[in-house]
Amino acid sequence: MSTQPPPPPGGGRTDASAVRIGALVPLTRPGWTAAGRHLLAGLELAVRDVNDTGGITGRPLELVVRDTAADPRRAEAAVAELAGLGVAALAGEYHSVVARAAATAADAIGLPYLCSSAVLDALTDRPTEWVARLPPPQSRGWQVYADFLLGAGHRRIAVAAQPSVYWAAGTRVLRDRLAPHGGSVGELDLTTLTPADVCDALAAERATALLLLLGHPEPAMSVVRAVRRDPRLTDLTIGAPAGQPEFAEWATALGTDGAAVPFLRYLPERLTPLGARVAVALRERLAEAPSFVAFEGYDTVAVLADVLRSHGVDRARTAAAWPRVAVEGTRGTIRFTRTPGSHVWQWDRPPVQIADRDPARPERFRVLHTG
Repeated sequence: MSTQPPPPPGGGRTDASAVRIGALVPLTRPGWTAAGRHLLAGLELAVRDVNDTGGITGRPLELVVRDTAADPRRAEAAVAELAGLGVAALAGEYHSVVARAAATAADAIGLPYLCSSAVLDALTDRPTEWVARLPPPQSRGWQVYADFLLGAGHRRIAVAAQPSVYWAAGTRVLRDRLAPHGGSVGELDLTTLTPADVCDALAAERATALLLLLGHPEPAMSVVRAVRRDPRLTDLTIGAPAGQPEFAEWATALGTDGAAVPFLRYLPERLTPLGARVAVALRERLAEAPSFVAFEGYDTVAVLADVLRSHGVDRARTAAAWPRVAVEGTRGTIRFTRTPGSHVWQWDRPPVQIADRDPARPERFRVLHTG
C-alpha cells in the first residue's frame, strides 16, 4: 500500500467557514523542491495578507496544499481530490508538464485554475474558459532569450538536453528564432553522453554557447563543472533559460562556476510598492532572497482573492471573471487576454528579464536584457 506524505503545515486544516484554494506545489524529489518552496512561500504569504484584511467578504481564505513531486499523474489525482474537498479554485505548479496535466483535469471537471509558474505554450489541447496563467508562454520568453544570444554575437549554439516536451519545445523556439539570422542549434543528448563527452563535442563543433536543457541539480551541475574546468572551453558561454541559477542552491553548490550563466526570470525593472513590501516579508520567510517564483505565488493568490471577493465563490463565475481582472500585483497590473496560439487566459504583459549572477559577487544578480 502506498501512502501520501503528510500535508505541509497549514495544508490540512478544516475550517468549515473558510473559502479554500487548492495549491499544487512540487515539494519532494524528483520535483524542483527549491522552486516549490519559493512558490509555496508566496502563496502562503498572500493568504496571510488576505486574511489580515478581512478575508473573502468576512470568511477566512485557506490554502489546501498538495505535493505533486513533478508527477503528472499525481497532479491529476490531486485535482480530483481537491475538487471533491470543495475548493473554489486551483493555484500553483512550477513544472510545465505537470501543470499541463492539472490544467487538462481542471478543464474536464470545471474547476478554475490559475497557473502560477509554468510556461509550456500548449497548457491545454483545446480552448478553455477555466484556465488562466501568470507567466509568459514559453514561445515569448525563449524568443527573448534567442534575441539576447544574437545580440551577444552567438550564432553556433549547442543545447545539452534530456527528453522532455518542455525542452523539445524550447529547442524549437530557439532554432526558429536563430535560423533567419544564420544561427544554428546543435543538440547533445544527455541520455547517452557524459559531461566529458559534452566537452569534447563542444570543442569539436566550436560552439560559442551551451544551453542547459537539463534536470536540476543533476546532470546540470555536473555539466557546468566539467565545462568550467576544460581549458578548451574558456570562452564558451553557458546559459540556462529555464532559470536554474535563480535559486540559492545553485550558487551554494557551484560558487563562481555558477556565475555568468544567463537565465530567464519574470521580474520587472522595479517592483510595485506592493512588491517591495512583499519582497521584505518573503526574504524573512525564506531566509534568503526571494526568486521570481515566490512573487508568482503571491500574485496568484492576490488575483484569486480579488476575483472571489468581487464575484463570489461559484466556480463558473470565477472562470467567467478572467477577462475582467485588473489587479495590482507585485510586478505590475495583471490583466488577462487571449493570445494567438494559446488556449488559456494569459496575463497580457508579464515582465521578462535575462539575468545572471555576478562573478565578483555570486549572491548578486545582473540584469543583462529585458523583453
